[in-house]
Amino acid sequence: MTPTLDRARLFAAIRDGYVLDWDGIHGAGHWARVRENGLRLAESTGARADVVELFAFLHDARRRNEWVDDGHGTRGAELACTLRGDAFDLDEAGMLLLLEACSGHTDGKLTDEPTLGTCWDADRLDLPRCGIIPVPRRLSTLAARDPAVREWARKRAVG
Repeated sequence: MTPTLDRARLFAAIRDGYVLDWDGIHGAGHWARVRENGLRLAESTGARADVVELFAFLHDARRRNEWVDDGHGTRGAELACTLRGDAFDLDEAGMLLLLEACSGHTDGKLTDEPTLGTCWDADRLDLPRCGIIPVPRRLSTLAARDPAVREWARKRAVG
Protein backbone atom coordinates (compact mmCIF):
# COMPACT_ATOMS: atom_id res chain seq x y z
CA MET A 1 0.00 0.00 0.00
CA THR A 2 1.28 3.46 -0.87
CA PRO A 3 1.54 5.70 2.20
CA THR A 4 -0.99 8.52 2.22
CA LEU A 5 -0.96 11.81 4.03
CA ASP A 6 -3.98 14.08 4.35
CA ARG A 7 -2.25 17.33 5.29
CA ALA A 8 -5.51 19.18 5.92
CA ARG A 9 -6.62 16.56 8.49
CA LEU A 10 -3.14 16.41 10.01
CA PHE A 11 -2.83 20.18 10.43
CA ALA A 12 -6.39 20.49 11.75
CA ALA A 13 -5.69 17.84 14.39
CA ILE A 14 -2.38 19.44 15.35
CA ARG A 15 -3.87 22.92 15.53
CA ASP A 16 -6.80 21.68 17.60
CA GLY A 17 -4.48 20.74 20.46
CA TYR A 18 -1.59 23.17 19.90
CA VAL A 19 -1.39 25.54 22.88
CA LEU A 20 1.55 27.70 21.75
CA ASP A 21 1.79 30.48 19.19
CA TRP A 22 1.31 28.88 15.76
CA ASP A 23 4.01 31.26 14.49
CA GLY A 24 6.30 30.79 17.51
CA ILE A 25 9.76 29.24 17.56
CA HIS A 26 8.34 25.69 17.73
CA GLY A 27 5.38 26.33 15.44
CA ALA A 28 4.49 25.90 11.80
CA GLY A 29 7.49 27.78 10.37
CA HIS A 30 9.85 25.52 12.32
CA TRP A 31 8.02 22.42 11.11
CA ALA A 32 8.24 23.58 7.49
CA ARG A 33 12.00 24.14 7.80
CA VAL A 34 12.51 20.77 9.52
CA ARG A 35 10.56 19.15 6.68
CA GLU A 36 12.69 20.82 4.03
CA ASN A 37 15.91 20.08 5.94
CA GLY A 38 14.91 16.45 6.32
CA LEU A 39 13.88 15.90 2.73
CA ARG A 40 17.14 17.45 1.56
CA LEU A 41 19.15 15.22 3.89
CA ALA A 42 17.12 12.15 2.88
CA GLU A 43 18.38 12.50 -0.69
CA SER A 44 21.84 11.59 0.67
CA THR A 45 21.02 9.43 3.67
CA GLY A 46 18.42 7.13 2.15
CA ALA A 47 16.00 7.94 4.97
CA ARG A 48 12.32 7.23 4.56
CA ALA A 49 10.87 10.50 3.29
CA ASP A 50 7.37 9.64 4.55
CA VAL A 51 8.64 9.26 8.11
CA VAL A 52 10.81 12.38 7.83
CA GLU A 53 7.83 14.46 6.70
CA LEU A 54 5.54 13.20 9.46
CA PHE A 55 8.27 13.74 12.04
CA ALA A 56 8.63 17.35 10.92
CA PHE A 57 4.98 18.06 11.63
CA LEU A 58 4.53 15.98 14.79
CA HIS A 59 7.74 16.18 16.83
CA ASP A 60 6.84 19.50 18.54
CA ALA A 61 3.08 19.40 17.98
CA ARG A 62 2.28 18.86 21.66
CA ARG A 63 4.73 21.19 23.34
CA ARG A 64 3.35 23.01 26.37
CA ASN A 65 5.96 25.77 26.41
CA GLU A 66 8.73 27.09 24.19
CA TRP A 67 11.65 26.17 26.43
CA VAL A 68 12.18 23.16 28.69
CA ASP A 69 9.28 20.80 28.07
CA ASP A 70 10.06 17.28 29.20
CA GLY A 71 7.88 14.71 27.51
CA HIS A 72 6.83 16.78 24.52
CA GLY A 73 8.41 14.31 22.09
CA THR A 74 6.51 11.43 23.66
CA ARG A 75 3.30 13.47 23.49
CA GLY A 76 4.01 14.04 19.77
CA ALA A 77 4.45 10.29 19.33
CA GLU A 78 1.15 9.67 21.12
CA LEU A 79 -0.53 12.12 18.77
CA ALA A 80 0.94 10.21 15.83
CA CYS A 81 -0.68 7.03 17.16
CA THR A 82 -4.09 8.69 17.32
CA LEU A 83 -3.80 10.10 13.78
CA ARG A 84 -2.56 6.95 12.07
CA GLY A 85 -5.27 5.58 9.82
CA ASP A 86 -7.07 8.93 9.75
CA ALA A 87 -4.66 11.70 8.74
CA PHE A 88 -2.00 9.34 7.41
CA ASP A 89 -1.26 5.70 6.68
CA LEU A 90 2.13 4.25 7.49
CA ASP A 91 3.37 0.66 7.62
CA GLU A 92 4.43 -0.83 10.94
CA ALA A 93 8.18 -0.37 10.37
CA GLY A 94 7.66 3.26 9.42
CA MET A 95 5.42 3.86 12.42
CA LEU A 96 8.02 2.43 14.79
CA LEU A 97 10.63 4.77 13.31
CA LEU A 98 8.28 7.75 13.61
CA LEU A 99 7.50 6.99 17.25
CA GLU A 100 11.19 6.62 18.12
CA ALA A 101 12.11 9.76 16.17
CA CYS A 102 9.50 11.87 17.98
CA SER A 103 10.10 10.40 21.42
CA GLY A 104 13.90 10.58 21.19
CA HIS A 105 14.46 13.88 19.43
CA THR A 106 15.15 15.85 22.61
CA ASP A 107 17.71 13.49 24.12
CA GLY A 108 20.74 14.66 22.12
CA LYS A 109 21.42 11.09 21.01
CA LEU A 110 23.25 10.10 17.85
CA THR A 111 22.38 7.13 15.67
CA ASP A 112 23.55 5.22 12.62
CA GLU A 113 19.94 4.48 11.64
CA PRO A 114 19.40 6.67 8.55
CA THR A 115 15.81 7.73 9.13
CA LEU A 116 16.22 8.51 12.83
CA GLY A 117 19.46 10.38 12.18
CA THR A 118 17.88 12.36 9.37
CA CYS A 119 14.89 13.34 11.52
CA TRP A 120 17.01 14.42 14.47
CA ASP A 121 19.51 16.27 12.28
CA ALA A 122 16.73 18.03 10.36
CA ASP A 123 15.47 19.42 13.68
CA ARG A 124 18.96 20.31 14.94
CA LEU A 125 19.80 22.14 11.72
CA ASP A 126 17.02 24.61 12.62
CA LEU A 127 18.58 25.50 15.99
CA PRO A 128 20.03 28.79 14.70
CA ARG A 129 16.50 30.24 15.02
CA CYS A 130 17.20 30.06 18.80
CA GLY A 131 20.75 31.39 18.50
CA ILE A 132 22.33 27.92 18.71
CA ILE A 133 24.72 26.77 16.00
CA PRO A 134 24.71 22.98 15.56
CA VAL A 135 28.04 21.32 16.28
CA PRO A 136 28.96 18.76 13.60
CA ARG A 137 29.98 16.09 16.12
CA ARG A 138 26.43 16.27 17.53
CA LEU A 139 24.85 15.47 14.17
CA SER A 140 24.19 11.87 13.15
CA THR A 141 24.53 12.08 9.38
CA LEU A 142 27.40 13.00 7.11
CA ALA A 143 24.94 14.98 5.02
CA ALA A 144 24.06 17.24 7.96
CA ARG A 145 27.73 17.71 8.87
CA ASP A 146 28.44 19.13 5.41
CA PRO A 147 29.37 22.81 5.92
CA ALA A 148 27.36 23.88 2.86
CA VAL A 149 24.23 22.15 4.16
CA ARG A 150 24.66 23.63 7.63
CA GLU A 151 25.08 27.12 6.17
CA TRP A 152 22.04 26.67 3.90
CA ALA A 153 19.96 25.61 6.91
CA ARG A 154 21.35 28.42 9.10
CA LYS A 155 20.36 31.09 6.58
CA ARG A 156 16.83 29.70 6.41
CA ALA A 157 16.55 29.42 10.20
CA VAL A 158 17.48 33.03 10.87
CA GLY A 159 16.09 34.30 7.64
